[in-house]
Amino acid sequence: MVQTTYSILIILFITFTAQVTEAQQAIKPRSSPTAIISARYKDTYIKITYCQPHKRGREVFGKLVPYNEVWRTGANEATEITTTRDIYFGGNLVPAGTYSIFSIPGPDEWTIILNKENGLWGSYNYNSKLDLLRFKVPVTDTGNTTYEAFSMVLDQRNNVADLLLLWDKTKIIIPIQFIESKP
Repeated sequence: MVQTTYSILIILFITFTAQVTEAQQAIKPRSSPTAIISARYKDTYIKITYCQPHKRGREVFGKLVPYNEVWRTGANEATEITTTRDIYFGGNLVPAGTYSIFSIPGPDEWTIILNKENGLWGSYNYNSKLDLLRFKVPVTDTGNTTYEAFSMVLDQRNNVADLLLLWDKTKIIIPIQFIESKP
């Protein structure tokens, strides 16, 4: 009886110790962390959630991110944009809502895609039949600046903003216009 009780106590001790050790292991940050940017004009809000892959000495466009293939425009989950009211995105009317942002990078121009499906991991299940819109934008060189992490910036001036996509020496500019509410 004493032997059985002793054995049970040892098993419980080992189990408890293993669980505590496992629980104390640090949660490792993602190698491509999540970032959120936002802009507001009057009663219209825009929020973009994306993940930031890093260059890490690699050749980015044409290699890591192949040309002429649909890209999630970031890492991990597909990038998403939410707008609380209708806006113009790349000159196209976009109804209020949440959309995935995909792109097709090329050496001289990119195709930007807003897609109605949300919550996607990467572009693996991308369905072009759910595209809200597509348009092309030119590629701009960043000059002497190299962006290690893929970054998005909303450069706002009153009721207009430029969404900047920046990585390595590549810059993409997507114009956004907020629509004035009618009284």
